[in-house]
Amino acid sequence: MRALAALSRFVGNTFAYWVLLFAILAFLEPQWFIGLKPAIVPLLGLVMFGMGLTLKLDDFAEVSRHPWRVALGVVAHFVIMPGVAWLLCQAFHLPAEIAVGVILVGCCPSGTASNVMTWLARGDLALSVAIAAVTTLLAPLLTPALIWLLASAWLPVSFMDMFWSILQLVLLPIVLGVAAQRLLGERVRLAVDVLPLVSVVSIVMIITAVVAASQAKIAESGLLIMAVVILHNGFGFVLGYFTGKLFKLPLAQRKSLALEVGMQNSGLGAALASAHFSPLAAVPSALFSVWHNISGAALSTWFRRMSDEPQAAAQASPSSTH
Repeated sequence: MRALAALSRFVGNTFAYWVLLFAILAFLEPQWFIGLKPAIVPLLGLVMFGMGLTLKLDDFAEVSRHPWRVALGVVAHFVIMPGVAWLLCQAFHLPAEIAVGVILVGCCPSGTASNVMTWLARGDLALSVAIAAVTTLLAPLLTPALIWLLASAWLPVSFMDMFWSILQLVLLPIVLGVAAQRLLGERVRLAVDVLPLVSVVSIVMIITAVVAASQAKIAESGLLIMAVVILHNGFGFVLGYFTGKLFKLPLAQRKSLALEVGMQNSGLGAALASAHFSPLAAVPSALFSVWHNISGAALSTWFRRMSDEPQAAAQASPSSTH
């Protein structure tokens, strides 16, 4: 079991490489992965069930300790990413299916990968986990409402259909995971040790299924979609960070806001797009999943080298007296 847990940690730490590798394979050899498309929804449910297994009341303690910081992160996430997505669709005059896909990924809750990146960046992990948990629990209402509000100009959007989808894809598996954790107690620990492996395999399979199903469209429009995805993600990081700076948060919280705003649950975006729109609408989510893990890891490495200004000044002051 230790070997499996070690393998799980290794795969979790190298997540971005696996996503990139299999996305390229699915593009080059789509016939190998096309059969995975029916598994997209069950696989996302498995990832959300795993999230439920790891959720604890302590994860929400930050809400009671610093409610306004959590609220700021949640509001920033659900304002900045959908808003930037809509502006990019307008600026690039994107075709309807691609525009809906970009807006859809922008309206998704924060992804669990952002918690890992925050830890690597030496950000405020408790704040990061609280924002991710709250945005995920609010997703059944806010995600379909925002998609309906912003994307209806391109394609018809059914609020109720998407609401029920997210309820089944996100909330129900999380509730079942939390219930399993409470009922099984310590026996869940073995499952939690291998969750990174299960999550990485599931998300990689979702991405490969989407890329394989849309290979021809990616070949035709992939560079344009990738440019929009990179800008979307980049604006999320920058605006999230400066939102924290505007509200005078310490550096650790600014790092958390940047990563929580800029990183999305793109697996949910891919599943919703495939279920309610088309494989092409799922492509922005698939490419976002590849890119935000690469950019998030790079940003975390840069953030890790930063120190808070007062602390840096305090460390510098003794030497300044010599």
